[in-house]
Amino acid sequence: MTRISALGLRHMALCSLSLFAILAAVPAEAARTDVTLGVRLEPPHLDPTAGAAAAIDEVVFINLFEGLTQVAADGTVKPALAESWTISEDGKTYTFKLREGVTFHDGTSFDAEDVKFSLERAKAAKSVNAQKARFEAIESVTVSSPSEVTVALKQPVGDFITLLGTGDAVIVAPESAGTNKTAPVGTGPFRFGQWVQGDRVELQKNADYWGTPVKLDKAVFKIIADNAASFSALMSGDVDGFPIYPAPENLLQFEADPRFAVVVGTTEGETVLATNNARKPFDDPRVRQAMAHLIDRQALIDGAQFGYGTPIGSHFAPHAPAYEDLTDTYPFDVEKAKALLAEAGYANGFKATLKLPPPSYARRSGEILAAQFKEAGIELEIIPLEWAQWLEQVFKGKDYDLSIVAHTEANDIDIYARDDYYFNYKNPAFNALMAKVRITSDEAERNVLLRQAQEMLAKDAVNGFLFQLPKTGVWDAKLKGLWENAPVQANDLTGVHWED
Repeated sequence: MTRISALGLRHMALCSLSLFAILAAVPAEAARTDVTLGVRLEPPHLDPTAGAAAAIDEVVFINLFEGLTQVAADGTVKPALAESWTISEDGKTYTFKLREGVTFHDGTSFDAEDVKFSLERAKAAKSVNAQKARFEAIESVTVSSPSEVTVALKQPVGDFITLLGTGDAVIVAPESAGTNKTAPVGTGPFRFGQWVQGDRVELQKNADYWGTPVKLDKAVFKIIADNAASFSALMSGDVDGFPIYPAPENLLQFEADPRFAVVVGTTEGETVLATNNARKPFDDPRVRQAMAHLIDRQALIDGAQFGYGTPIGSHFAPHAPAYEDLTDTYPFDVEKAKALLAEAGYANGFKATLKLPPPSYARRSGEILAAQFKEAGIELEIIPLEWAQWLEQVFKGKDYDLSIVAHTEANDIDIYARDDYYFNYKNPAFNALMAKVRITSDEAERNVLLRQAQEMLAKDAVNGFLFQLPKTGVWDAKLKGLWENAPVQANDLTGVHWED
């Protein structure tokens, strides 16, 4: 047996104490205060009040810009720049008590005049706000004091407080509104750092924020357009996560890797085969109904989304209280589709273009739909577009036959009642129904009307209703605070932090 002398034991003890003293003197490694998140699409600009692209809100909404209210992670509405509000009995007058001591990132003060400016700008004749039609319900905005403002509506708007909690309704200052597209100035917990176009958008902590300080000093949104590059960036640690990972085929691999958290939630994104209802042959409801019979939704979800997604039969989110399952309105039936086409005078089918934006859900779904439609003689020419092209040609110019896109605004079934919307759907009965929805605040009554609206859209086969886009998040397992679901278009970083 090896023997150790008392002197040796004493020497070992002293060495252990010395080592302990050294280790104790070394401070514990501080938690990281930076994060780099991957995003699939680069925003066309950085002003959420001047564009329809979700990519704008996903970078700056809540982080840089705030509204009077805010839709929270669970879908509820909470105070933001307005600390409280009262609503008149007739539902037409809202009085907001504003937070005091709030400043914009450029040092200018926030007050009721900024609220008046922002809301009047959103509804102005020359407004480019994506939700301009909804702000037109505002009759007037009156400043009572620097901390109080009253909004009078032309008629009650059942979800007005929710509208004010979206990116379209953020409060901007007249001093900086004109340059927010490239140099955004808000009141949020982060301030703009820099935008290296084609590469990244950087945000810095706002040390003068009025609310609870964020734990991150810096946040970077890294633009990675390619699915393979997205996978490599995560695996190598070049990015810490993707709030919405664009390649669902990789999710099982990430789930098996303890370095990552895979969080699959819901979005407000109704993915539709957008149809130009004013262009032949799509102005004939029998043609649209025939196309609806050619859509195998489960094949789309399995093939384009690798099983992630929920079939929809109208323009409404399956997790919403008013949702009605209408997927059987036009079940997959090739022979029925052929009969409807023949009845409409297209027994031999027809040719059409399918303009597709960049996301993989659109490009992959387009390939599958083209194969499904070919069974009834409909030949689709697929035309890939970049986002700027899609917004210009399809969304703004209405120069298209068919397209595929996810509409990610919450409760946006009212877009079908807009006369100038790119679907070119004209239905006075639907418009009247939506007018009732807008003035109905009772939730049960409102839900009845919304179900009727869903049924009308499904029956008219206005668009091909495909699936609800899931929120497929993948990020470092030590990163906490990212949203599981997406009740609004946002990557809220206010609660994001690294686990100690």
